[in-house]
Amino acid sequence: MTRATSGKNARRLARAAQTRKRQRRLGAARLSVHTTGKHTYAQIIAPDAKVIASASSAEKEMRAALGKNGGANVAAAKAVGERLAKKVAAMEKESRPQPLAFDRGGRKYHGRVRTLAEAARAGGLEF
Repeated sequence: MTRATSGKNARRLARAAQTRKRQRRLGAARLSVHTTGKHTYAQIIAPDAKVIASASSAEKEMRAALGKNGGANVAAAKAVGERLAKKVAAMEKESRPQPLAFDRGGRKYHGRVRTLAEAARAGGLEF
């Protein structure tokens, strides 16, 4: 059995597919969150599957600000959410994706996922 089809991960992927299907039906841009053991990533993806803006703890400036081993914690998630919101705020008003659908990738709305979402909302994103 491969990792992608193992029990827990397969259920997570099924939840993620269900959510993305629902979001595709709405036709809204989505804020997608991905977490690994080392970093936190966030992207705003248009309905036509083009990335509008992205931020991650793996970016050079973020790594320097977070320090060694700082990309996989709640503080890093907050910094990623704030950075993504700043990038969107710097865009022209007509090209800003509003409103957004939040895509947590089948993960619980807890910990890094929740912190990133709250920081993005505080930065002015609506979802």
